[in-house]
Amino acid sequence: MGLDFGTNTTGVAISDPFFIIANPVSIIRRKDPSNIKATINELEKICKEQEVGKIVLGLPKNMNNTSGKRVEETILFQTKLKNRLQIPVVLWDERLSTVAATNVLLEADLSRKKRSKVIDKVAAVIILQNYLDANRGKEIGKNNIL
Repeated sequence: MGLDFGTNTTGVAISDPFFIIANPVSIIRRKDPSNIKATINELEKICKEQEVGKIVLGLPKNMNNTSGKRVEETILFQTKLKNRLQIPVVLWDERLSTVAATNVLLEADLSRKKRSKVIDKVAAVIILQNYLDANRGKEIGKNNIL
């Protein structure tokens, strides 16, 4: 499973059974950015339904490779996910994933309003696809389940 964890939303993607293609699943929205319990509850449901063996969580480092507040929040989220779901949660550099997602949606000629509804899901796909491509041919996880 790939995640694009943002302040108010979390984009979710799942790979195919052969770990070749990442597919969009959903966007989990939070009314209160500080309350991620509902997000984790929803992710737990998806993990059980899809038999997820590993989560790839986008790490939002700055372009100059420094870490800011969003990196700290993402690492805290990673810890909470690991503790609750009891599956590996790996961090993956997500720099430019939102830019790439925006470019894909612009090429698809989606309006700004439509883009804003799906951007996080597409960013999650890009994060997971980059991870899958970088790890092609390697054992990805327990029983090769991602």
